[in-house]
Amino acid sequence: MALHIGNFHNQLLISFSETDFQRWRPHLKLVELQADQVLYESGDQLQHIYFPTTAIVSLLHIMETGASTEIAMTGREGMVGISAFMGSNNTPCQGVTQQPGWAYRASADFVLHEFEISHHVMHTMLRFTQALITQMSQVAVCNRHHAIEQQLSRWLLLNFDRIDTDILSITQEKMATLLGVRREGITRAAGLLQENGLIEYNRGHMHLLNREGLHTKACECYDVVKREYDRLNTDSAFNRSP
Repeated sequence: MALHIGNFHNQLLISFSETDFQRWRPHLKLVELQADQVLYESGDQLQHIYFPTTAIVSLLHIMETGASTEIAMTGREGMVGISAFMGSNNTPCQGVTQQPGWAYRASADFVLHEFEISHHVMHTMLRFTQALITQMSQVAVCNRHHAIEQQLSRWLLLNFDRIDTDILSITQEKMATLLGVRREGITRAAGLLQENGLIEYNRGHMHLLNREGLHTKACECYDVVKREYDRLNTDSAFNRSP
């Protein structure tokens, strides 16, 4: 019953009951998200909600100076646009496609209506929101207390958890922007990880060579965030057959 076309699946959507899903089906459109595509700006009134399948979307906080930092990322495990059902249709951050790919799109009005009429949809979205808030909180702690090498390792693992390949297309400049650090710091950290045989970085492509080794370099923040998403996926609401 679920929207599950090849790799084009989203874990929130495939958890819906048959009854809920039949209402959603005609309102979901599969759209391709391009790299660096801005889905919404800070303060925008949301028109659409996105449920990534192969894309990864970064949620960015933009400073008055124009500097930005990633406060969370969302891929096939979730959705982009929780403000639609959290009491305000205006989002406090910017949503930008970090890794290009596909997502299902639905109108914000439809999603809000479903949130209000279906206990299961509401429970599913609130459980995801809890996991997303955990990620945001942990990122704030990580950026304040941990070394750049640990932050980069945590960030890379979270990305590789959301894609079906061991190659991530990303420049050092972009990683520095997302982590809110100087590019020189990313260059040194990536160099250390490469010297240890954990990654191979060449011409904007990050190749994961040793996931377990990279895990040992990451701080505890990665495990905190991953445990929360694992609980989300093993919750009874996510135990339905697709």
